[in-house]
Amino acid sequence: MKSRCFLLIPLLLLISCSSDQYSTKDKELDKVYKMIRGSYNSSMQNKIDSSYYNISLEMHPVWKDSGERWLYVEQALASQKDQPYRVSMYKLVRKDDNAIVCEVYTIPNEKKYYGKFKNPKAFQYLTPEYLELREGCEITIKKDKDGFYSGATGKNSCLSVRNGATYTTSLVLIREYQFISWDRGFDADGNQIWGAEKGGYIFNKGSLRDLDYGDINLD
Repeated sequence: MKSRCFLLIPLLLLISCSSDQYSTKDKELDKVYKMIRGSYNSSMQNKIDSSYYNISLEMHPVWKDSGERWLYVEQALASQKDQPYRVSMYKLVRKDDNAIVCEVYTIPNEKKYYGKFKNPKAFQYLTPEYLELREGCEITIKKDKDGFYSGATGKNSCLSVRNGATYTTSLVLIREYQFISWDRGFDADGNQIWGAEKGGYIFNKGSLRDLDYGDINLD
C-alpha cells in the first residue's frame, strides 16, 4: 500500500493514506462515505457543453463524535459560491447487505451555515433533532457492475413544490473522484418541469482534471 501511495500526486496521497476518525466495522459504508465527501465542480462539463452550468458542490463531514455518517451539502453556481441555492444534510446508513441509504434532511435557518463547511465547529450547536427528514427523498445506493456505486430515489416518492413541480427524482453515480447527479422535477402528469434534460451533472473532485467520463448512462 505504501509503495502505491508514493506514486500518487500529493492531493491523492492526502486522501488515500491519511488516517480516518470516521472508520467503523462497516467497511463498505466507510468506503462510500469517503468517496462522496469533498469539494467538487462541473467546470469540465460546462466547457464541453454550455447548456450545463459550472456548479460548485461541497459535501463535508459534520458531527464526527456522533458515531454516524453525516455530511453537510451545499450547491451553488461557481460564480456565486456565497449564495448557495441548495443546502442539505445527508446521513448515510446501512439498509441491508446490498444497499446503503442516503437520507436527506433540511436545515433550519440554513443561511447561518452558508460556507461553514470550512469550519465544522460551526455545527456544534446544531444537532440532528433540529433537522427535518425529507421523507421519500432518500437515495438507495448499491454497488454496480463496474465496482462503483449508483443510486436513485423512488420513482415519484419525493414530493416537492419547487418551481411548480409535484415530485422530484435523483439519480447518482459515485466514482472515486467523481460524483454524477441528475435531479429533476416533474408535474402530476409526469412531465419534466425543471432539471437537466440530456443527463446528469458531472462533478469532478478537487483540482483533478483528467478523469474519464466513460459511458455514462443514468436512465
